[in-house]
Amino acid sequence: MTVINDNPRVSAESATTRERVAELGMVRAEALAGPSEKATAAQHAKGKLTARERIELLVDPGSFREVEQLRRHRATGFGLEAKKPYTDGVITGWGTVEGRTVFVYAHDFRIFGGALGEAHATKIHKIMDMAIAAGAPLVSLNDGAGARIQEGVSALAGYGGIFQRNTKASGVIPQISVMLGPCAGGAAYSPALTDFVFMVRETSQMFITGPDVVKAVTGEEITQNGLGGADVHAETSGVCHFAYDDEETCIAEVRYLLSLLPQNNRAFPPCVPCTDPQSRRSEVLLDLVPADGNRPYDMAKVIEELVDDGEYLEVHERWARNIICALARLGGQVVGIVANQPQSLAGVLDIEASEKGARFVQMCDAFNIPIVTLLDVPGFLPGVDQEHGGIIRHGAKLLYAYCNATVPRISLILRKAYGGAYIVMDSQSIGADLTYAWPTNEIAVMGAEGAANVIFRRQIAEADDPDATRERMVKEYKAELMHPYYAAERGLVDDVIDPAETREVLIRSLTMLRTKQADVPSRKHGNPPQ
Repeated sequence: MTVINDNPRVSAESATTRERVAELGMVRAEALAGPSEKATAAQHAKGKLTARERIELLVDPGSFREVEQLRRHRATGFGLEAKKPYTDGVITGWGTVEGRTVFVYAHDFRIFGGALGEAHATKIHKIMDMAIAAGAPLVSLNDGAGARIQEGVSALAGYGGIFQRNTKASGVIPQISVMLGPCAGGAAYSPALTDFVFMVRETSQMFITGPDVVKAVTGEEITQNGLGGADVHAETSGVCHFAYDDEETCIAEVRYLLSLLPQNNRAFPPCVPCTDPQSRRSEVLLDLVPADGNRPYDMAKVIEELVDDGEYLEVHERWARNIICALARLGGQVVGIVANQPQSLAGVLDIEASEKGARFVQMCDAFNIPIVTLLDVPGFLPGVDQEHGGIIRHGAKLLYAYCNATVPRISLILRKAYGGAYIVMDSQSIGADLTYAWPTNEIAVMGAEGAANVIFRRQIAEADDPDATRERMVKEYKAELMHPYYAAERGLVDDVIDPAETREVLIRSLTMLRTKQADVPSRKHGNPPQ
């Protein structure tokens, strides 16, 4: 009998099958235990779970099947040849979430700080290839210190393989990145290439250059959380879609998100039995949304009234708050909801709102999720900063995303729908399948006051009482061009509906559109505005 890595090994000449199986049990126990109890205690002391504890929270009990558990690196130099732990710092495999297959890889910070080496990267490449081939979602539980410096350029090449597979899988399978520790340098680009990014406050950070480099180059002093913490990316940069206070809540929300997504781009999102009556009237909507277009209200409450049991998952909740993007169910079917939020910047479209909406529409279109758009938009945000920041280019992203989408699309105009913003927000003219409006709608090139000032500028200037003349002209313009039925009379709105019946109208329309077939031109890919 020989001893390797403190484990007794039976000799090849005399081993029986039972002895080999016993040996396998010892080897597997070593791999499952991890490097040491001290390393596990240090991980817990930081308020962080181990990689295996995280996987247990993510997948259904007893469903995880590990791949290449006994993999070791082959690197030498800098003491690596004396330290060859099993798994090489990443756990890969598959399990189920609510009975559906999900592929997972999780960095084990206890081993080399979760740093990526050649063997580590090869394991990730393999599980990504398996997820693409099987047509199932991929979830990465990220807690790593970047490239393994001791392995040099081989580690960097490993990242390249991950990025290439992220791109190959984009729009084919859902990809979810869960940030549970540091993610610096080039490693941050893999999460940025995925569909959704989750972060945990205080323990997870993402940045290209850390605080020390920032200080050396610019002289600015900042903490890791101040530079790339969860709140920064959830509110300021828009890199993070969801931020939570602890890992348990974060991973539970990942499971919820997966329940709203299909397995791949050839499947539909899962449908569930609906106990919320399809024909439920929402009389509260008659009072919730003021007829006066200048009065704000909370669009989130409108969404709660419309969707099944008032439940929805808002994406990018704290970034670009003037637009809401959410996943919900109507009649048991998953839908994507895009809605202006009058409580923030009066619901105008600006650079960040356009980017947020465009990415969400593209995601819904990629994964066969119908889109319901709720309009109450006074236009694009005016200003030098917006124009110089490229509002034309960024606003075109939202326009392109809607025009390019082939999933069922329904738009509902609650109140204001002015100018280019009305066209961009999935109007009938850019391909919405059905367009509805409430009796409070105002569809126009611009607001009546602004329109009157332009059209009747000379009459107002020459009048003895300009204010009275302006007021009279505003009323005339509203009566002629902004009454609730003007667009419907011209076929730009399919129907003007009772707000209380909106839920039933949407569900019936979505049911009809479920079998929609769209012809798309033959092309390699489009060239969307950047």
